[in-house]
Amino acid sequence: DPAYLAPSRFIDAAHPAVVAFARETCAGAENDRERAARLFLAVRERLRYDPYTFTTDPDAYKASTVLGQERSFCIPKAILLAAAARAVGIGARVGFADVKNHLASEKLVRRLGSDLFVFHGYAELWVDGRPVKASPAFNASLCARFGVAPLDFDGVHDAMLQPFDGEGRPYMEYVTDRGLHLDLPFEVMLAAISEHYGRGEPPADDAPDEAFR
Repeated sequence: DPAYLAPSRFIDAAHPAVVAFARETCAGAENDRERAARLFLAVRERLRYDPYTFTTDPDAYKASTVLGQERSFCIPKAILLAAAARAVGIGARVGFADVKNHLASEKLVRRLGSDLFVFHGYAELWVDGRPVKASPAFNASLCARFGVAPLDFDGVHDAMLQPFDGEGRPYMEYVTDRGLHLDLPFEVMLAAISEHYGRGEPPADDAPDEAFR
């Protein structure tokens, strides 16, 4: 489907910065599997996962904007992976699901009022004629802090979030599938987040959450 390759409002795959990032990351790769795997790793590690970077500014969700950040969270990172994939000819969409994160920090759960993460984002890439799903959200150093092995992606097998940590304790549970999309459904995302949150504890101070330092 040509739409899987076309630039869109948020997945701005034709932006020069996105194209340069994708081409540089994939230089020397011999096939789409290798290109997909390289892009996944680059996005996973380029931006440190930080859920406190959430914003209602739509421009912050454009892949070209995300590329210039040092910290981000699952939705923008999935958008960047999809955009970079499209930039090198790999069809891509973004997918969303509500997930329970059993290893969220206490401070974050208090802030949100819930351990349910609404609209967790991941990417679906079409590699060798078939779709594979990959979640580039959590960088390796964050995973080490939580005692979880980082996700690896080989371009063949799905790389979604692990259900258990290294000790066999529940880690991530998918609760509600919100489907796959050609671009971020921005207003739908904001409405879902607004509906679910707002019951959390107001921040008592501006001290950073050490879990995501």
